[in-house]
Amino acid sequence: MAAPSPNLLAKGLPILTPTALNPHAPVGKWILGTSSLVCAMVHIGGVTRLTKSGLSMTDWKPLGSRPPITNDEWLEEFERYKQFPEWQQRQSMSLDEFKYIYFWEWGHRMAGRFVGLVFGGGWLYFTWLHRPKLQLDARSSLALPKNVTSAIPPGYQGRLALLFGMGGFQGLVGWWMVKSGLGQDRMGDRREIRVSPYRLTAHLGMAVSTYSLLLWTGLNVLSFPVDKYVLKSVAGDAAKVGTKTVSYLQEYARSLTPSALAHARRTRLGVLSTVGLTGLTILSGGFVAGNDAGCAYNTYPLMDGELIPWGDLVDPQVQPAWRNLFETTAAVQFNHRVLGTTTALSALGVAAYGLAKGQARSVTPQVRRGLLALGTAATGQMSLGIATLLNYVPLHLAASHQLGSLVVLTCGIYSAHSLRYAGHGVIAKVGSRAVSSLVSGGGGVGSAQKSTVAVSRVINNVKI
Repeated sequence: MAAPSPNLLAKGLPILTPTALNPHAPVGKWILGTSSLVCAMVHIGGVTRLTKSGLSMTDWKPLGSRPPITNDEWLEEFERYKQFPEWQQRQSMSLDEFKYIYFWEWGHRMAGRFVGLVFGGGWLYFTWLHRPKLQLDARSSLALPKNVTSAIPPGYQGRLALLFGMGGFQGLVGWWMVKSGLGQDRMGDRREIRVSPYRLTAHLGMAVSTYSLLLWTGLNVLSFPVDKYVLKSVAGDAAKVGTKTVSYLQEYARSLTPSALAHARRTRLGVLSTVGLTGLTILSGGFVAGNDAGCAYNTYPLMDGELIPWGDLVDPQVQPAWRNLFETTAAVQFNHRVLGTTTALSALGVAAYGLAKGQARSVTPQVRRGLLALGTAATGQMSLGIATLLNYVPLHLAASHQLGSLVVLTCGIYSAHSLRYAGHGVIAKVGSRAVSSLVSGGGGVGSAQKSTVAVSRVINNVKI
């Protein structure tokens, strides 16, 4: 028997994009493509807010409408805008300036409908028309089930329905947000007319949640054969001895020593914590945007000469007192600073821990790349946030800072997904006895070698 192939640890858990290795690859690419469109939508929405364009359209039609074309149509739309509160504070606006802000809001809304069309059309196509090619690469050691009749993996229709529903609901949340700045009760308001920071943050949070679920789902689909389909050699041996078959993902987890697996589990916990912190930081950024809190305390790290501006954190006129956390400029910005710094330190810490010298066998190449990207992106994002603050929130820096938050989130989600072999569900299926048995040589060296060689056959021919 040949020695175990080093490719088991060298290749890790590859994402299978060739259809010759993964019949579900077209679906995974479509879902990831949709996630990139949602990312672009968030960016466009950020620019729409920064240009103060969000209240330029005063009605909402589910299917959308064309913009004004003739000069008379533009004048009519402009007169409609003048009937709402924001005009009372922007009466010096010219028709050309109105056209500029109108096109940002109209483009944002139509981009959302385009994303819905891409997702809904793709879902129908892959459900009813597209059929996978069941001719896997002969070099593959994955045993493809004979009953695969859809490019959409088994059990994923419900997930796709949820995603479609989230996209539709996002449109309703967006209009609910806009309405908060159009109410006639805002007439005569001396404060700048803008949408409710609570509704703005809900709109942003919904978009980020949809993006995150799309990204995770796309990665899952591209990893489906690695995670779910059994290995031919292992399946054959199992039939002979009456044992359970395993997937490549389970076999990889079983190949790790207990100490390596424990290190991977701790790294995964750290990554998931960082992803959670990133999400909270993004939401706190929504309150910063909703309150225009970035245009105050434009120094770092001190705020008005203090590390913590105790005297400004609570406004006695804001009742109940808890609303200060979300409405008082000093408190909102301080919260964002603390969460942003904590997120960056968490990302750097988990990257350093996961990539620590002597722990190379516990993390795959995919994890190493993800952790390196996560630490780098978080550092860059924090630096970009500071630069945005010090320069009084210029459009290009502020828009880049919002987009950077999704870059950090993406790196975190990719790293967490790459560490799925250390998840509780996988380890529970493998069983601690199986791990200990393999490490101690239980079942014979030939058994371990045979399973390792079987696993390596599929990854030898996958380009990482």
